[in-house]
Amino acid sequence: EVQLVESGGGLVQPGGSLRLSCAASGFTFSTYAMSWVRQAPGKGLEWVSGINSGDSNRGYADSVKGRFTISRDNAKNTLYLQMNNLKPEDTAVYYCAKYHNMWFNGYLELWGQGTLVTVSS
Repeated sequence: EVQLVESGGGLVQPGGSLRLSCAASGFTFSTYAMSWVRQAPGKGLEWVSGINSGDSNRGYADSVKGRFTISRDNAKNTLYLQMNNLKPEDTAVYYCAKYHNMWFNGYLELWGQGTLVTVSS
């Protein structure tokens, strides 16, 4: 089965850090660009970050630039999101998603179930 499974979410205090993971299966992970997208309570989807298939280029939303880092381990078919200096407004369900090609400028065709991140004191 082609799928993405997120993990690593939880409750963290403002200023803290958290690392999310996304396990991919059912397709050639190393061939595709990947992304993290989030949805805050009562709000729409927000693109957070993207990484190309070869791990040579990365992109970030202005809201997380300088605080979040996207990375991938193609040998382990796993995508990561390191989140530092977390703020209450980062509270959201975080989704791992797959692009339709090797670059993160296309459309997202596969999504995981999401993992909840709650930033609160």
